[in-house]
Amino acid sequence: MQDASIIAAFDFDGTISTTDSLRVFVRDTVGTPRFVAGAVLASPWLIGAALRLVDRGTAKAAFLRASLGMRTRAQLEDDAQRFITRRLPSLLRPEMLARLRQHRAMGHRVVLVSASPGLYLRPWAASVGFDAVLSTELAFDDQARFSGQFAQPNCWGPEKLRRLEAWWTTCPPRVLFAYGDSRGDKEMAERADHAWIRGQGKLMPLMDTDTPERAS
Repeated sequence: MQDASIIAAFDFDGTISTTDSLRVFVRDTVGTPRFVAGAVLASPWLIGAALRLVDRGTAKAAFLRASLGMRTRAQLEDDAQRFITRRLPSLLRPEMLARLRQHRAMGHRVVLVSASPGLYLRPWAASVGFDAVLSTELAFDDQARFSGQFAQPNCWGPEKLRRLEAWWTTCPPRVLFAYGDSRGDKEMAERADHAWIRGQGKLMPLMDTDTPERAS
């Protein structure tokens, strides 16, 4: 039985995965030479983002535009499925998948909140039982080709919390768990009742008191 009043929000890269999944996805999709060339072409934006002179989302879009080019939605969906099947499983942390299963067993709603693309996160998340995916979304033109832009703001930092609050609308959770690993999860963690950031201690225990009593 699901308890909609308790939500567990998980970051993906560095939290559930061991590394930046987007870099791995792009390299596997276009090959190392094109990956490197894309990074070089996008270097003014990437360096600007590192110096906090350019928005992170703008820099990420520039890199994807330079590396992926104008691939069609169908091509990218095929690329994403291959990535999910062949590469992504080796990047996942077993202890975080176990924590996801634990939340689900307790009836909590679970949501993935990530700056990486829903292109591959959404089908993967559905396969492991997430209720929703809030992520960065690619934009496509009238010919269904990647436009080199995002359909919504990059899902990082304050945008993660904005997406979460828009998702639960007028019914905020009675208890919010948040799992992250970096500055990009700060606002989400500050909003949570129970927050865990990788590198800042062990996973908090899930107590029965976190779940409302149900009539027998």
